[in-house]
Amino acid sequence: MDSNGSGRVIPGPTNPMVTPLLTDHYQFTMAYAYWKAGKHQERAVFDLYFRRSPFGGEYTIFAGLEECVRFISNYKISEDEIHFIKNTLPASCEDGFFDYLRGIDCCDVEVYAIAEGTVVFPKVPLMRIEGPVAVVQLLETPFVNLINFASLVATNAARHRFVAGKSKTLLEFGLRRAQGPDGGISASKYCYIGGFDATSNVAAGRLFGIPLRGTHSHAFVSSYMGVNEIADKSLRKKDGSGACEDFVVLVQKWLNKIKWSNSLCGIFSDTNQSELAAFTSYALAFPDNFLALVDTYDVVRSGVPNFCAVALALSDLGYKAVGIRLDSGDLAYLSCESRKFFCSIEKEFGVPDFGEMSITASNDLNEETLDALNKQGHEVDAYGIGTYLVTCYAQAALGVVFKLVEINKQPRIKLSEDVSKVSIPCKKRIYRLYGKETYPLVDIMRGENEPPPKVGERILCRHPFQESKRAYVVPQQVEELLKCYFAGSSDKKSETLPPLKDIRERCIKQLEQMRPDHMRRLNPTPYKVCVSAKLYDFIHFLWLNEAPVGELR
Repeated sequence: MDSNGSGRVIPGPTNPMVTPLLTDHYQFTMAYAYWKAGKHQERAVFDLYFRRSPFGGEYTIFAGLEECVRFISNYKISEDEIHFIKNTLPASCEDGFFDYLRGIDCCDVEVYAIAEGTVVFPKVPLMRIEGPVAVVQLLETPFVNLINFASLVATNAARHRFVAGKSKTLLEFGLRRAQGPDGGISASKYCYIGGFDATSNVAAGRLFGIPLRGTHSHAFVSSYMGVNEIADKSLRKKDGSGACEDFVVLVQKWLNKIKWSNSLCGIFSDTNQSELAAFTSYALAFPDNFLALVDTYDVVRSGVPNFCAVALALSDLGYKAVGIRLDSGDLAYLSCESRKFFCSIEKEFGVPDFGEMSITASNDLNEETLDALNKQGHEVDAYGIGTYLVTCYAQAALGVVFKLVEINKQPRIKLSEDVSKVSIPCKKRIYRLYGKETYPLVDIMRGENEPPPKVGERILCRHPFQESKRAYVVPQQVEELLKCYFAGSSDKKSETLPPLKDIRERCIKQLEQMRPDHMRRLNPTPYKVCVSAKLYDFIHFLWLNEAPVGELR
């Protein structure tokens, strides 16, 4: 653990595989070349950003910053790691380089970043990393790795939340489908930031304090053959005033009442008795948290009636069942039929709030199926989402890049025939300008030494590369986005890393602040990212200065 030069102890990365060797081989070959040339201590500035928002949308959630700060705060190359690096490089590499590696601890590095959980946009630096060029180069790959998936999956989660709506409970069920253990752990953490309410992942619950949710599988239901397998049939009343000696009999009585009730007569005949035994057994184990998976045999003719019989028996003893989970079939239709069933029972038997029993849906859900359910009409209260969420099935990667923008106080630019790949040079400060309706209007990049925008001041905002795209903005609020999160050994004050729940709350608040047309699924309006007039002129001066001039003969 390290204190980041501020007295605060920062633990190491969550994943012990995040070490100085979690980088590309060419980072070490470049580090050697810098060292060999005597350039390794030159002060460099790199920007970390992405070029296009994922999933066909116009926004991204920035995530992964805490893990980067944990990594850099504890950066130290061990003797074993140095021995391995030495064996991977050519034998001609001098021993002095490995002595240099032994001394690296990132004390000369500074990291500036946008707060984790912020809604961010293409081209805007999410992080600015300053330090000796060889050291910062070694940080490139791990930083990109830690930000890329984190931001992608947090954005995916936020998009699912947007389609599901604020009132629905979202449960992340993706561990078994995730790309390896870290894919599962990371997904649980960043889905929670993006707006999910709970996870099935016990390890993530322990590591991050995310609420855990889960009921039982089809295997539990099909493992029962009949009620004779239930050994202890007694259940104490919730208030402790007595006990029901044979809960199984009480459940059977309620099943018969339901079967021959006026409103439900003819809907079902004989339900699956092994399923009823499984539900009864589960209720005896968890009388306060009874939630049943009802689609093992037949939802309407068996699962829901069996659940209701057990739930009503629990109600007699003072307990309140949680609800059901649907994991197959026509979820819109089955949820509506289940709700009708619950409402009929509430009305006929006078059981308060029975009609509001929770209905959870799972089964390979994604943005499109949630949208389709909304259009069809449904009665689902909670969604359990796994594969498409945690694997980010709709897009494999965010495409985060890490580009040199300044060295020895000299601005640098990367040119390309593809204008979208041209970097924006020099050390910059980033501001978010808000309009009259409190919505963010534009993110503007300005040179480090330019004065900050002022509230009420008329500011010319220019597209970095397209001359005709420009607009004046009179901001009602100005927010500076980049703040110091790692000060190294400098005397600068660094921001405190917030708890996960605060990052999640920030994300939710940020999404609510955005203009709705930027957030919609289909044809969202692009958010404007611009540069100051002064920075625009400088970009194009440097571009012309660095681009070779052709010669025609």
